[in-house]
Amino acid sequence: MAESFFSALKNERVYRTVYATKERARRDVIAYVEGFYNSRRRHSALGYQRPDEVHYSYQQPALAA
Repeated sequence: MAESFFSALKNERVYRTVYATKERARRDVIAYVEGFYNSRRRHSALGYQRPDEVHYSYQQPALAA
């Protein structure tokens, strides 16, 4: 899974962007991971659902109880 993540990160973000500084690159990668990859990108390991959908589906039964 880690290899798949880093491949996606490089192909979808890093290789398409020219960064002026290391700090800019670091901030952009963090924004990508937290803002897109972890919340909106569909993952094959989750049955092609978004991580947010899976997370909330686990919380729904707990909230109903």
